[in-house]
Amino acid sequence: MIEENNAVLHDADSLRIHSIESFGTHDGPGIRLVIFTQGCQFRCLYCANPDTWELKGGKLVPLKELLRMAVDQKPFFGRRGGVTVSGGEPSLQRVVLRKFFEMLHAEGINTALDSNGRLLNDEVKAMHNEVDYLLLDVKHINDDWHKRLTGVSNKSVLEVADYRESIGKTMWLRYVLVPGWSDQPEYLHELGQRFTDFKSIEKVEILPYHRLGVHKWKSMNIPYELEDLQPPTPEKVEEAVNIFRQYFGNVTVT
Repeated sequence: MIEENNAVLHDADSLRIHSIESFGTHDGPGIRLVIFTQGCQFRCLYCANPDTWELKGGKLVPLKELLRMAVDQKPFFGRRGGVTVSGGEPSLQRVVLRKFFEMLHAEGINTALDSNGRLLNDEVKAMHNEVDYLLLDVKHINDDWHKRLTGVSNKSVLEVADYRESIGKTMWLRYVLVPGWSDQPEYLHELGQRFTDFKSIEKVEILPYHRLGVHKWKSMNIPYELEDLQPPTPEKVEEAVNIFRQYFGNVTVT
């Protein structure tokens, strides 16, 4: 396991990034500039971007350059759009990210963070104060299943959710529905019960498992354990939606 304290991926004025998507519509509200950071400590069995795992991969991009891109695109953001930082796992670069979010806010640009919740310390908490929307990826509510899916515990994920609730800032929950791995009705109910009273949750997004990243595993010569697994049927997706709607007011399929 990589030690968090050793995960220094940036200098004081640059982000280590994997890629950038302009005009994204699936990573937060409105039209968004989506910056995918490099480095991740999860090893999700279904990861669509295993090329983001390596901590020293990608490239360093100055914050001023990223800010210029955001300001240039600002006319297209409208009332709800803005900048989303995704991954990889962005909180590995929490100190410089806080600075970047402050710079975006100074330009009147909305911020969102798509995180797996791996880390929570004082630096991460300070970063959250500059995040308008947290898109929290909850891989599984059961810790044993979470470890099987990702290689790590879900303890910090739940702590991040609790912290976000405590500061009263908006959060979306994102849940990848993987047949046989994260679609068990009893655990879907358990997740709903865990979060049903949260005031900070604006939306719950179900993301059906897909195979779009399998070719990357093969090109990187990494064994893909879910080789024979197919996406969930429409019936299983509908079942998950119906369960979550017992606990949440806004459930969508992305």
